[in-house]
Amino acid sequence: MEIRVLKYFLAIAKEGSITKAADSLYLTQPTLTRQMQNLEQELGQKLFVRGKYRVSLTPEGLIFKKRAEEIIDLVEKTCAEFASTNEVIKGDIYIGCGETDSMKYIAAVMKELQNEYPEIKFHIYSGNAEDVTEKLDKGLLDFGVLIQPIDLSKYDYLTLPKKDVWGVIMRKDSPLAAKKVITLKDLLNVPIIASRQMSKKYSKESGFLDWFGKEFNNLNIAATYNLLYNAAIMVDAGIGYAVSLDKLANTSEQSSLCFRPLSPKLESGLDIVWKKNQVFSPAAQLFLTKLKEKF
Repeated sequence: MEIRVLKYFLAIAKEGSITKAADSLYLTQPTLTRQMQNLEQELGQKLFVRGKYRVSLTPEGLIFKKRAEEIIDLVEKTCAEFASTNEVIKGDIYIGCGETDSMKYIAAVMKELQNEYPEIKFHIYSGNAEDVTEKLDKGLLDFGVLIQPIDLSKYDYLTLPKKDVWGVIMRKDSPLAAKKVITLKDLLNVPIIASRQMSKKYSKESGFLDWFGKEFNNLNIAATYNLLYNAAIMVDAGIGYAVSLDKLANTSEQSSLCFRPLSPKLESGLDIVWKKNQVFSPAAQLFLTKLKEKF
């Protein structure tokens, strides 16, 4: 299986048409069709459903699309790393991170490094811990910025000194907005928009089971979210109250939303992680050196 064939496949998946993909690749349609037939034969799976005007992906094709994208990303990242191994330190650094206000400390190190080495470029991937660690394990990311608690047995890491505070995002005209803090009793009879960390799968690790105790399974969870932007829109629409870290949603004077911390207080630290025995590019190694100097 060749890299160019993977790119051909992804072009068809993007265009939804072999004819359009062939045009974009400067290939003839019969040539591209033959390449895809050979690919399906090699894999022993049908990848496309060929309609009259469009082609779509089979379930196997969707799986292969994800793998092809990961392979292409890794190849491009590897090429960039080798292209940067010269006297001038330059290149790309790939960082995955969850939503946290503490990211500003990482950003300060990024800025300092770019001031000294302007040809270093950063690529940020936002996602929850599961998303970030999956890409980190596959070598698609150099570093992950993860919200505690998290299993760090596979990684080396640095811990930031500041912790983030959990609380509730709500409309300013909601009954709970009059309170300075939100207690467990306050949350038992309102619709909850739950973060991924708060879901049943992750609650044992996140600390939410301890905070909610036996009442955890009695919560009215109306919706869940991975990243807060859409959750804030749901809160504004009146769907419920979003359990979130502080300083992520717009709760300014002009906003219709506000934040109230949980009581008893619930906090999460932040770790910068990388794979054990990771071989870094010169740019990524320099970034790690800067991180260790700061943290």
